[in-house]
Amino acid sequence: MTNDRLRDALLRQGLTRDMAAQAINVDAKTIERWITKNRTPYPKHRNALAALLRESESFLWPDARGSERAAEIATSEVVAVYPHRHEMPREVWSRLIDSAASQLDILVYAGLFLTENHKLVKTLRTKSRAGTNIRFLFGDPDSLNVTSRSREENIGPAAIAAKIRNAIMFFQPLADEPAIDIRLHETTLYNSIYRFDNEMLVNTHVYGRMAAHSPVLHLRQLAGGDLFDTYADSFNAVWEDSKPLAGPHVSMHN
Repeated sequence: MTNDRLRDALLRQGLTRDMAAQAINVDAKTIERWITKNRTPYPKHRNALAALLRESESFLWPDARGSERAAEIATSEVVAVYPHRHEMPREVWSRLIDSAASQLDILVYAGLFLTENHKLVKTLRTKSRAGTNIRFLFGDPDSLNVTSRSREENIGPAAIAAKIRNAIMFFQPLADEPAIDIRLHETTLYNSIYRFDNEMLVNTHVYGRMAAHSPVLHLRQLAGGDLFDTYADSFNAVWEDSKPLAGPHVSMHN
């Protein structure tokens, strides 16, 4: 069985098998066996190759670590747990936004609380022009899942749709920035996800409660960990099924 993930990771980084072998001090035939025969490298080689390819060990070799060790690493990835999002210290949000240098991802239905920071649009524009890739995923205000979620929170069937349109109006000036992409999704949102490079906030959704009153996990990605990657993969799955923001009428539509 071929290790397609390892093969594709080499291609994405523009590395031949000889180049990778030289970089981590192994024979090129060893790299070949890791790919074509799906052999699992020793831990020191897994770590070195994962770092070279900028991928997690758990992605390249999902079965390399035992379940007990995986659980230990997952626990270590949890920096903090907040019982309610609205009680999180403002400095946590500020630090994470300011520290994001390469990737900033936001998956929400509305995320209207973010608009309380009146400098956020300016901050994100500056960051994008400095090289930070920024992706927004808002709920489609006309989708059935948004209406259902609004009813489940007992705030009326149209409340969240209205919040989405207000949030889009706030962030729409960023839509023309090349490094900022704003899209709409129609998924059932089980968690809101906020990624800042290798740190992440996961706001769980609890039936009958607004997201502001629900718990938040603060995660930091670790080599060989799976918890952070689970939510990162979830974001990417929603992104693949999303659609571009159509235009200004989305935020104003009633």
